[in-house]
Amino acid sequence: MYRLSKYLFILLLLVTFAGAQQEPAAPHAAAKPAASTNLPSEETVNGFLHEWFGYDSSLTWKISSIKPSEIGLTEVNAILSGAQGKQALKLYITPDGKHAVNGEIMPFGAHPFASTQKELERGINGPARGPADAPVTVVDFSDLQCPHCKELHPTIEKLMTENKNVRVVFQTFPLPMHDWAAKAANYADCVSRSSNDAFWKFIGSVFAAQTDITAANADEKLTAMADSAGVKGTDIAACAAKPETTSRVQKSVALANALNVDSTPTLFINGRKLPAVPYEVLQKLVDFAAKEATPAAK
Repeated sequence: MYRLSKYLFILLLLVTFAGAQQEPAAPHAAAKPAASTNLPSEETVNGFLHEWFGYDSSLTWKISSIKPSEIGLTEVNAILSGAQGKQALKLYITPDGKHAVNGEIMPFGAHPFASTQKELERGINGPARGPADAPVTVVDFSDLQCPHCKELHPTIEKLMTENKNVRVVFQTFPLPMHDWAAKAANYADCVSRSSNDAFWKFIGSVFAAQTDITAANADEKLTAMADSAGVKGTDIAACAAKPETTSRVQKSVALANALNVDSTPTLFINGRKLPAVPYEVLQKLVDFAAKEATPAAK
């Protein structure tokens, strides 16, 4: 869901000179400033969005939340819908209510990604490929119904094929705007617990058939894809319907929320957060993270 966010960000950038990404990174300050309690009304936020985006009759929006943030600003979340699909929009409003910032709140310090990396190490529960002790861990928060996750998948596959000393972890993050993503996440979780090799075949099949899957035929399609991946589809379907499977998926969603992930795909490279990037950029980031992780680099 990155293209629409990039388009919207460029529009806001012309006036606000905000940062380059929509989704904020997790706060890392030792002391959290008091959050503003003077929240703007939904009417005010709607008025703001109308002034910014009302010129395009194809754009609509729905406000998800207006709440205090942990950095002393008001956090506004909305879902924008347009010709390119749906995209989360996050704004930060200053305490005086006169300015809005659209961009990434970046962690700061000599090692700005260390705290996020530790949180990921404690919380990740998805299937992985690559050595457990690899110097670089790439965590991919993905939605099997997300078109841009499908576009990124060959890049992730290439990374896993060409980098034997990188660990890739797949974390399910089904977005509520998608009508069969949560079910697919449950199936994927069950397949991964049955066979790690089958899991990677399974998600490749789901991405490939993404446009053919609907909420109505999802069980039939996903069961067949589990069979094709090398596990028993009927067993996977039964597993996917269990509350404990939903609970496992929700743990992945909770981890994403704790890290302020609000769009897919979102990657973390040794704790460094980024959206989908071309393979050449991803490889440079992985190489740099590997170098920084070595004792000599410290």
